[in-house]
Amino acid sequence: MRILIATVTAGGGHLAAAAALEEYWRAASPADVVEKIDLIKLFSPLHRKLYSDGYVKLVERAPELWGMMFAKTDNPKLLQKLKRLQRRFPSRSKQRFARHVKQFKPDAVLCTHFLPLETLTPLREKKNGIRPFVACVVTDFEAHALWMESCVDLYCVAAEETKARLVARGVDPKNVVATGIPIAAKFSSKPDAKAVRKNYGLRSDLPVLLVLSGGFGMGPVAEILAELDKAPTPFQMLVVTGRNEELRRELAVHDRRHPTHVLGFSTNMHELMAVADLIITKPGGLTTSEALAMGKPLFILNPIPGQEAANSDFLLEHGAAAKANRVEDLPYRVGQLLGSK
Repeated sequence: MRILIATVTAGGGHLAAAAALEEYWRAASPADVVEKIDLIKLFSPLHRKLYSDGYVKLVERAPELWGMMFAKTDNPKLLQKLKRLQRRFPSRSKQRFARHVKQFKPDAVLCTHFLPLETLTPLREKKNGIRPFVACVVTDFEAHALWMESCVDLYCVAAEETKARLVARGVDPKNVVATGIPIAAKFSSKPDAKAVRKNYGLRSDLPVLLVLSGGFGMGPVAEILAELDKAPTPFQMLVVTGRNEELRRELAVHDRRHPTHVLGFSTNMHELMAVADLIITKPGGLTTSEALAMGKPLFILNPIPGQEAANSDFLLEHGAAAKANRVEDLPYRVGQLLGSK
């Protein structure tokens, strides 16, 4: 078989899910031809910068605006009208992706972002158009209307609640499977926690707080650390700043009450989670799925409106996380949670 995995750089979760699918497929069917494509690489330089950087800037500086856009566009009927209009004037990046699909001739296309679906639908609708099997892999606990396209043969979703939402909106139940969000195989392993602690110079007599800022180093991490330093409860911290090297350098120069280790982009997140007693994070679908797979408790701080708020609601309803809406609440809440261990 020829398998095309299509994703887009718009937050690290879509890429991580695509990588997990590629890892699994290559292991399960080594004879198959598997290719992973990031559609952002087909964009013009300006379009690429606007799409990838624009999302980060918007959710960081105007989260309420992002939340409003998320809510307004979560309307299947409205989106279908807009997409029909949009298809009359296809962008060059969509034309490039369409050509790539025709040349590669996949038997199946696995999409971990909704953008590839917008090209696959008109390709299928054309007379004598190509018709690969299309799987839509939703990377959050709630399926926004953007994920819904007529070309999709199978929706792979995080949970039964996610499935119910799609079915309520008209998707055939037989075409939706609650598979969970795909994560790397290493998160099902059991790293040697003692060896990891030793490697990072962590004390064996103190609990570990793992503070994550996401792949792009977003969020008020400096304020979080400042508030955590006020907590009287003894603990130590591992802080991951992702690809934000400027943030890593800024945080690394400060002396703190609690022992703190500041790291940049990490490929060994499974090891860091293995030694964590509590994970403070943004509620992205992939990060929370990784933590849940390792049985780690989550603490969510002020989720942005939109998919983060939806993910947060899901985790809170299932007793998998605690939440605070204000950074100044951290010292008390963290002390409360670590004291209950």
